[in-house]
Amino acid sequence: MNTLQIVSVNSGQEGVRLDIWLARQLKSMSRSRIQQLIRAGLVTVNSRPAKDSHKTKTGERVEVMVPSPQPVEIAPENIPLDILFEDDSLLVINKPSGMVVHPAPGHVSGTLVNAVLHHCPNLSGIGGEQRPGIVHRLDRDTSGVILVAKTGEALQSLADQFKRREIDKTYLAVVHGVPEPGKGRIETLIGRHASDRKKMTAAPRGRGRIAISRYETLEKFGKYSLVQIKPETGRTHQIRVHLAHLKHPVAGDRQYGKRPVNEIEGKACQALNRQLLHAHEICFNHPVTGEKMHVTAPLPEDMARLLKHLRQG
Repeated sequence: MNTLQIVSVNSGQEGVRLDIWLARQLKSMSRSRIQQLIRAGLVTVNSRPAKDSHKTKTGERVEVMVPSPQPVEIAPENIPLDILFEDDSLLVINKPSGMVVHPAPGHVSGTLVNAVLHHCPNLSGIGGEQRPGIVHRLDRDTSGVILVAKTGEALQSLADQFKRREIDKTYLAVVHGVPEPGKGRIETLIGRHASDRKKMTAAPRGRGRIAISRYETLEKFGKYSLVQIKPETGRTHQIRVHLAHLKHPVAGDRQYGKRPVNEIEGKACQALNRQLLHAHEICFNHPVTGEKMHVTAPLPEDMARLLKHLRQG
């Protein structure tokens, strides 16, 4: 069912672009979604269609017709989820390695989104569609904690926290060698690789976007180390690129690293066939209550098994 939202421009709110002003009033919708509605003729000012560049005036009556959410074409699939936290607005999931987050060519099923659509059949609309809000992403072979918004309001709140760098994420990685110094800060530009468009690179000066990570070596095993990484920015493949730039790539990373771990460690680690990177913890403010949330995803079995093997020397 379509819904009509009516908002009035109060004193002190004049002279603001309509799309920006509406985004401030309607917290459940992003500015891009509001722009879609305006351009579709579904937003009126004093009963007349308006442009997103319209400047607000005190006393104006703004009506927004929001179409009912449309079902997405992605099929729900009954895939088990390791749920770390859930309420009406939010899911926090421990994603297994090997699971793609979003459907894409070559991965049209078996994704996290397919699983969430089955788990939450009555999602409220996000961006005009009945779908989960994926706040951030993990590579297919990276395991660990990931946030999923159930409502537009939750998605917008969490996206704003990411933008303001208020969400703290902690990753654990098994890397080749022993980083020296044992802790530090990595700052580079990260951009698309010049010859391999599927890869990112710590780009030369003037190319790419700024990327910052902090790392600390937790355990040393000679030819491997267990490292904790806290990214301050969220660039594609950031942690993998930064550790490779440090000359200590993530073990098992075929794209940025060296030989797969199972070719090195033999029978004890035969099942290891992915980069050993795990999103271990995340801290954020709950998008509705504002409560400080701290959620931890335990180490997956393959990483735990390798660490046990390495500790036994």
